[in-house]
Amino acid sequence: MIGGYAVRAIAAQQRPVEPPGAAELPQRSDSEERFDRLVRALPLGVMMLDRRARITFANHAAAAIFNFDRKRVVGQHVIEPIPSLDLERRVEDALVGEASLGPLILTGKGGNRTYAISVYPLTETLASPQAHEAIHGALILAEDQTELLAMERARQEFLSNVSHELRTPLSSAKLMLETVIAAPDDEAREVFLPQVLGQVDRLGALVEKLVEQARAQSGDVPLRRERLELESIVSPIVRSFAPQADAKHVSLELQEETNPPVDVDRDRIAQVVVNLVDNALRYTHPGGTVTVKLSTEKDDAVITVADSGIGIPFKDLPHIFERFYVVDRSRAREVSGAGLGLAIVKQIIDAHKGSIAVESRLGRGTKFVCRLPAAAAAAAS
Repeated sequence: MIGGYAVRAIAAQQRPVEPPGAAELPQRSDSEERFDRLVRALPLGVMMLDRRARITFANHAAAAIFNFDRKRVVGQHVIEPIPSLDLERRVEDALVGEASLGPLILTGKGGNRTYAISVYPLTETLASPQAHEAIHGALILAEDQTELLAMERARQEFLSNVSHELRTPLSSAKLMLETVIAAPDDEAREVFLPQVLGQVDRLGALVEKLVEQARAQSGDVPLRRERLELESIVSPIVRSFAPQADAKHVSLELQEETNPPVDVDRDRIAQVVVNLVDNALRYTHPGGTVTVKLSTEKDDAVITVADSGIGIPFKDLPHIFERFYVVDRSRAREVSGAGLGLAIVKQIIDAHKGSIAVESRLGRGTKFVCRLPAAAAAAAS
């Protein structure tokens, strides 16, 4: 937020709007013009009000933050473009000399948005024997922090979820190793050591996902491209999941249509398919179906993974590819998910200049559609 010095500077550059017929104002100096351009270009929302809380100035950032026309709002009471009794009260306090800093929550069509708002009195020094300051308006400084706060909440949930995912296999491995040490015969070792190894593998996979996420987030997704048909990647992966599907009594099917060759990193695309098929199986109840389909759409080779599982709530669909985002922490823990896979999947597809989309209905299932440019189309572009 802008501090007291800058507030006084803004106040020094701005004067109350003169009524019609008032004497012509003196020409502005170069420094005043430069300062005016600076305020207009600030990424921070700046609004100035007169003594009756009417808007006399709003910069472009304020117009974007509160979604109004910066020229049309001039002359309006502040509550008209920003319908908030809390903000109106804070403006009234500023007009009697009391500054305030704090959050402001507004409800609109897109839901709640949170702003960091500072409201200051605008003053000027009067020429008098006492030389005191008179308040001639109020200054509002605003910053939209909705996305920042959402990211912070998601980050905290992510850390909590990852902490759980790390703690569970560590605790299990520790308990089994203690049992092996205390056991007088070899039977405990034969039973528990393979399980310990499984928990270590689980930890290794999670750490690898964390490293992958960090690399992808920094824009480092190295690709070793080769020309191939997607069937050579997808078919072996689907077959490898057959025992897991059978054990869960889920029908797993691969449907193949004509599919053009693509220039891709085999291991990276395999990572995408493994993640999507694994998710589909984990979130599909016994008796359900998972279908993997290869097809062609215009100049794209398409991989579709559809299931009849529990689905994704509508409100979560726009966010499932975001880093740190977990749809439902309790649901993720139920199936041992750390909430990292889909973010990595999207980053791999993006690195291939492709696209990924999702459709889902709660309780009806989910479908992921990955589109990758065919080799000829990719070469032409």
